Amino acid sequence: MSDSVQRPRVGHIQFLNCLPIYWGLMRSGALLDVDLRKDTPDRLNAALVAGDLDIGPISLVEYLRHADELVLLPDLAVGSDGPVLSVNLVSTRPLAELNGRPVALGSTSRTGVLLAQMLLAERYGAEPRYFRCPPDLAQMLMEADAAVLIGDPALRAMHEAPVHGLQVTDLAEAWKEWTGLPMVFAVWAARRDFAEANPGAVKDVHEAFQRSRDLCLGELNEVAEAAARWEPFAAETLATYFRALDFSLGERQIAGLREFARRAAARGEAPALPAAGPAFAEV
Repeated sequence: MSDSVQRPRVGHIQFLNCLPIYWGLMRSGALLDVDLRKDTPDRLNAALVAGDLDIGPISLVEYLRHADELVLLPDLAVGSDGPVLSVNLVSTRPLAELNGRPVALGSTSRTGVLLAQMLLAERYGAEPRYFRCPPDLAQMLMEADAAVLIGDPALRAMHEAPVHGLQVTDLAEAWKEWTGLPMVFAVWAARRDFAEANPGAVKDVHEAFQRSRDLCLGELNEVAEAAARWEPFAAETLATYFRALDFSLGERQIAGLREFARRAAARGEAPALPAAGPAFAEV
């Protein structure tokens, strides 16, 4: 590692949507150069903010809340430019009819939940009564008229809910229809102080992530077949899901990030981004 004797502490989410970023790390040997810390998204968010991690994935909302302490890794994110398949609002009635009605939040994903709240309030004029509960769709809809699901439960709902006459709204697709922009759910960031002291280490980790992602995107069917051995989904379903994900952070994705940031700030959910936009690590 270029500038630091101590290996950088790097966060890793063991979720399907991050698998393509990490697929090639083992084969490339890049993991030897980092202290990889595996945990849930919430705990990784908290660890990066607290300084217990040097580099890691962080939800877009948590990044916006702590943007002054962090720098983004360029061209690396988790989002979609259209349907994402794994961030869904499942409803028993039209969305415009959810005003004042109970809506269950089956996830701690702050970005997905805030996206649902933005869309319902600003596009459909609905301010439901939100409550949190475990992500079991049948149980959720016994107590609520709609449910926000993220991850595996959302992927299952895409297939199961329409059979039962339920309306499924892919929230990333709804964002694209609403704003014309891609949706970014998570970014990779480094602690600003760490990046300034260890620019070579950040560069090495960034390049390893990008090599891993590019390797995976060239072998998506093989990755999906391998993942299907331990995930409750068929390889074809996983390959379709991986192809729906967008792991880039180019000009259009940054425009989507900035639009989400603007709306989050207007709702008092995060400080406004500087006019110059997000700060990036020099890699």
